[in-house]
Amino acid sequence: MHTHGLIMTSFGKHRRVGLLAVAALLASIALAPRPAAAALTIDITQGNLEPLRVAIPEFLASTDEERKYAEDIATVLKNNLERSGLFSAIDRQAYIERQSEIDLRPRFPDWRVIGTQVLVNGRIQLQASGLMLVDFRVWDVSGEEQLLGLQLEIDPRNWRRIAHRVTDRIYQRLTGEAGYFDSRIVFISETGPKGARAKRLTIMDQDGASPSYLTNGSYLVLTPRYSPSAQQITYLSYEEGRPKVFLYNIANGRREALGQFEGMTFAPRFSPDGRGVIMSLESAGNSDIYTMDLNTRALTRLTSGPDIDTSPSMSPDGRQIVFTSDRAGDPQLYVMNADGSDVRRVSQGEGRYSTPVWSPRGDRIAFTKQIGGRFQIGVMRIDGSGEITLAESWSAEGPTWSPNGRVVVFFRQSAPNAESELWSVDLTGRNLRRVVTPVSASDPAWSPLLQ
Repeated sequence: MHTHGLIMTSFGKHRRVGLLAVAALLASIALAPRPAAAALTIDITQGNLEPLRVAIPEFLASTDEERKYAEDIATVLKNNLERSGLFSAIDRQAYIERQSEIDLRPRFPDWRVIGTQVLVNGRIQLQASGLMLVDFRVWDVSGEEQLLGLQLEIDPRNWRRIAHRVTDRIYQRLTGEAGYFDSRIVFISETGPKGARAKRLTIMDQDGASPSYLTNGSYLVLTPRYSPSAQQITYLSYEEGRPKVFLYNIANGRREALGQFEGMTFAPRFSPDGRGVIMSLESAGNSDIYTMDLNTRALTRLTSGPDIDTSPSMSPDGRQIVFTSDRAGDPQLYVMNADGSDVRRVSQGEGRYSTPVWSPRGDRIAFTKQIGGRFQIGVMRIDGSGEITLAESWSAEGPTWSPNGRVVVFFRQSAPNAESELWSVDLTGRNLRRVVTPVSASDPAWSPLLQ
């Protein structure tokens, strides 16, 4: 995606506002204590979350072309905030004030009377240079103060990404945590009959917009994973009749094989520094975990023995690895040091555990669990405590974390003959939403925030 022609400045008041209920919500689900909200509270123990009520009036514009950009940007911004589960947009038909100038203070009583807590307004101007000037203001209606101001000069072709970036800034200002909207998801698109599925590597914005195919479907591709820079993808391909791990450069479309391995190769992932790949290699019926240095292509074996060790994922600091192993009988989750030492089991519940992935925050592990003939998507602390189920279905697997560690995307089937779909859920387990894709989808991987 183009990133040229973008200038961002910010202005306005930047002290933290204590009234916002989102802070209380996030504090309640974080492992580390965080400041609670002062004036508004949300009782999440009853499952009745009250999202902040946000008003997003039509952005000011002078021409038809400007008005089209204005409405598109406002729509993406509104949809992003609502999908987070922390905000609810007020119907524009309820608005009393109709602003004609962005730099004037709003008539706050007009917004309070319809229940507005946060007001976002903006202005779009196309300039003679061909760039577009975008202004935003974010207001705390109860406190009658400006929380955030943004002024951006952009190439109009980047309007969707700008909407995501502005959402990130609003989300961070109101919650105190980084957003996740300016990011992408890579996944496997599936078409055709069940016995002869065509699988294509596909990439899209995190909201499901702008999907594009990276491979043509003439060969099988599986388990795509992003690099920490979001510029490369590693994936498994059968294009030459046997499994090989490839690197795909998103910017220029180039790809290269990591090497020819004996036996099967499974679940490649980048190391947190992007300098290596961790994966499992199978030989003579036995699967063990290896790392590969991307500069030297040297392999280092981390596990050994008759057990099946697979699906490794490194902690964000690169010091530990979580993986699946059947060394105790059924597949369970284990954590070891990055050099393969000090292996300890962390999953303690009933059922079969698989596909673990470490949160970008470093505080939790997401996983797939099979129990009682159904599949669950869950999270636990890194020592195995605090296990909770976020979603359940006839089939559900392959969790991947948002860049801020607050949302998990996975794929599921609701019944044996149903199509595979992508779904997202936050750490409360209450904000379960489908991520719409053009065709059947599996194996999602969420990128870091884009640069």
